[in-house]
Amino acid sequence: MALWFERAWIDKDWAKDVRLTIADGRIASIETGVAVAPDDERHRVALPGLCNVHSHGFQRGMAGLSERRSRPDDNFWSWREIMYRFLDRLTPDDVAAITAQAYAEMLETGFTRAGEFHYLHHDPAGATYADPAEMAGAIVRASGETGIGLTLLPVFYAHGNFDAAPPSHGQRRFLNDVDSFAALLDASRSKLAGDANIGIAPHSLRAVTPGELAALLELSPTGPVHIHAAEQVKEVADCVAWSGARPVEWLLRNAGVDGRWCLIHSTHLDADEVQRLAASGAVAGLCPITEGNLGDGIFPAVDYLAAGGRFGVGTDSNILVDAAQELRALEYSQRLAQRARALLASEEAPFVGANLFARAVQGGAQALGVPAGLAVGHAADIVALDLDHPAFAGTDDATLLDRWIFAARAGAIDSVWRAGIKRVEKGCHVDADAIAAAFRACVARLLA
Repeated sequence: MALWFERAWIDKDWAKDVRLTIADGRIASIETGVAVAPDDERHRVALPGLCNVHSHGFQRGMAGLSERRSRPDDNFWSWREIMYRFLDRLTPDDVAAITAQAYAEMLETGFTRAGEFHYLHHDPAGATYADPAEMAGAIVRASGETGIGLTLLPVFYAHGNFDAAPPSHGQRRFLNDVDSFAALLDASRSKLAGDANIGIAPHSLRAVTPGELAALLELSPTGPVHIHAAEQVKEVADCVAWSGARPVEWLLRNAGVDGRWCLIHSTHLDADEVQRLAASGAVAGLCPITEGNLGDGIFPAVDYLAAGGRFGVGTDSNILVDAAQELRALEYSQRLAQRARALLASEEAPFVGANLFARAVQGGAQALGVPAGLAVGHAADIVALDLDHPAFAGTDDATLLDRWIFAARAGAIDSVWRAGIKRVEKGCHVDADAIAAAFRACVARLLA
């Protein structure tokens, strides 16, 4: 199969008149400056698909259910109680149906791989299923149904707060010790197919002790390591009370953080943590829409990028699934905080959209342990923009990504291929109707 594009984003720059030949789900060849051939499928603009570094797929089912003010100090912690109540009744089939809806929406907006931070392991009573990876299998089913690439990140969760505090009733479906987690990890790995891969996700320093963290790293000496860190001010204060150090500070000093790590959120960093996290080679996993929805705070992106820091973006709670809007929200958060414009750019990369996109492609792929961008041998994960969309009127190469990220609404993406298979056509997932019908029936029953 061959796809021909008027222009394609290759190695952080635009190439013209590009033919991508695809075989066995991968890019077999790239030709530039060539005329369209009769058998080529012709499109306008090719981008590499983005990696979604942080998703809780099942939370798409509760989107919009937590926007009522419940108390004067409504915040993340009160939202978490709503989330715990929502997941109380979820079955594996429910998780598969809800996650498939989230994954279809990801594909429609330009994400071609999901990093699923998966912590809902056990049955509603908190007991282990006969197959300890029953719930992981539901995630794999959703990935297979939609076609999205999958990096499965089974979560280790053992405690309710720092210093091995006992877990709450609402956390009963998450809990494992190191031995049961090892069995879960092995069972989850056996369910993967195609180019799906697996990492580990110690939930947070609230939920894992230093000894358990060391044991987890021995269980998985290679591959992605993801952890929530410094999302909340209270979390930072509690960590200081427990250890004398802030969460990211503690991890950098004690956990061997390097390029295979992704520190999710990292919202509340001091100046030293910004510099040291950037120097570590790890990826900051930023989820601007969710962080805004939860009132978490604003990541110090200007200083972090100036220090050479790497980042990827994720959809986290899936309150709204949109790749371009995540990047837009990241830039706008900086503008609001600093009352200035075009902050996540530089003299070398003066166009904000292109700079954000290039960094998110590289950082997201690193965080999920896959190669980045359109290149021979890489998975054929391709997003085609529709230049007939009004947002692109009169565009040139320099402003094209700015127009997509800052000026377009629905309809800017025409087609998406994942591993060489077209999963989105004319802006809609090819199985959108069936996926949405299953989602609607599931959520209606859960909320009845």
